[in-house]
Amino acid sequence: MNPATPLNIERCWNFIGIEGDRSCPQLATYTHCRNCPVYSTAGRYLLERSIPEDYRHQWTELLAKSRTDENSQISHTLATTQITVVIFRLQREWLALSAQIFKEISPANVVHTIPHRSNQILRGLVSIRGELLLCISLSDLLNLETADTAVQTLSPVVYSRMVVLEKADKTWVFGVDELYGVHRFHRDELQDPPKSLTQTYTKGLFHWQPGAQMERSHSVSYLDDELLFTTLARKVL
Repeated sequence: MNPATPLNIERCWNFIGIEGDRSCPQLATYTHCRNCPVYSTAGRYLLERSIPEDYRHQWTELLAKSRTDENSQISHTLATTQITVVIFRLQREWLALSAQIFKEISPANVVHTIPHRSNQILRGLVSIRGELLLCISLSDLLNLETADTAVQTLSPVVYSRMVVLEKADKTWVFGVDELYGVHRFHRDELQDPPKSLTQTYTKGLFHWQPGAQMERSHSVSYLDDELLFTTLARKVL
């Protein structure tokens, strides 16, 4: 069989060649189709053929879609492996809650007790932007020991603030002794909490170093907000 011209490629190797019924008489000479001039000419034609008009456009769209899908996959992976929390201090304990449930940070305000309702956990009502909200003592709920001596702080200017949490249409306010802010860590950094009074409400511990000025890292308890809200609803409402 004579070599095919670029415009007349019949792909004979699929029919009478090595991939077909092997009836091509040239097989006795070339043993395999890849050694045949017909096959070589077809290969050169595929490499040297003109680029279709929409070739670049099609590949541009394909690569753009691949990059978008890749970025989306990366974002999804980060979203499922990273945890974003707000870190704060109560007494001597550094604690963290999911940043998603933090609605507002407010200056400390007067708490008005509720007759026959206020107790160690429910302190009373506090006005946040003119709205009366239930204020609780998270320290008492977690049974944290009172710090009798000075506690090392992150900043020389430390003052108490109130945080407003909101989840499933339930809102709670509690005071903190020190507030660091938002922090992110990987889920695999969580360690099992030690046996303590706060273990019930703790998902795990992670180590956190707030800045180069701090010589050592802090162990932070990552609290279970779902259990926290459920307990407050049962004990307070």
